[in-house]
Amino acid sequence: MQTDLIRFRSSIFYTMTFVGILWLVRITESLLSFDLGVLGIHPRSLAGTVGIITGPLVHGDFQHLMSNSLPLIFLGIGVFYFYNKIALEVFFGIYFFTSLWVWIVARDAYHIGASGIVYGLASFLLFSGFFRKDSRSIAISLIVIFLYGGMAYGLFPVNEGISWESHLLGSLAGLISAFFYRRHRLSTEELPMAVEQVPPSSPGPTDSVFSNTLPDPNRTIRYHYKSNRRDEDGTQR
Repeated sequence: MQTDLIRFRSSIFYTMTFVGILWLVRITESLLSFDLGVLGIHPRSLAGTVGIITGPLVHGDFQHLMSNSLPLIFLGIGVFYFYNKIALEVFFGIYFFTSLWVWIVARDAYHIGASGIVYGLASFLLFSGFFRKDSRSIAISLIVIFLYGGMAYGLFPVNEGISWESHLLGSLAGLISAFFYRRHRLSTEELPMAVEQVPPSSPGPTDSVFSNTLPDPNRTIRYHYKSNRRDEDGTQR
C-alpha cells in the first residue's frame, strides 16, 4: 500500500510539473504580450528545428491550453503510475519523435501545442493492452477507449486550423512505444518471491562456504541441554 501511494504521488508530481510548465509559458506570454507562435514547429526549415523542443510548450490561447491540460493530467498520471519504470522514456520518446516527424512531413505552417503528446500517451495506453494481452493492461485500454474514443476524429484533416499531423504522428509514436516496451511488466505486478533455503548445518572447519557439494546425509546435529530434573540426592542432570 505504501509503495502504491509513493508511486501515485510520483505520477502526480511528474505530470503536474509538465502541465505547470505549459501554464507558466502561456501566462508569461500573455503578461508580456509576446507572440511565441514563431517557436512552433516549422517543417523543413532550419529555423523551425527549434520547434522540435519548444513547439509542444506553446499554445494559441488559454482555451487551447485548457483543452490539452485535462487529458494530459489524466493520461500522464496513468502512464507514470502503471508504467513508472519506463514512463520517462515513453514520455520523452513520444515528445521528441512526434515533433521530429511533424517537422519532416507536416504542412508548411507553425505547429504548436501539446496535443501530439496527448494522442501519443493515449495511444501508448491503448495499444499496450493489446500487445501485452493481460487483464490489467486491457482494462486500462478499455478505459482509454471509453474516455477518449472521440479523439479519433482529430486524426483526419477536417479543420485547417488544427494540426492533425501532430495527432496522427503522436498516435504513431505511442503505438511504436507500446510495441517496443511490450515486455516490460506493469508497475502494479508483483515480482515472484525468492525463497532462501537455509543450509542444514553450518560449514565445518574444513568446509568452504563457497562449496557446491551437497551436505553429508549421515551428518547429525547433536543438541546439548541442561535438564531441570534432579535426582533424589539433589544432583541436577
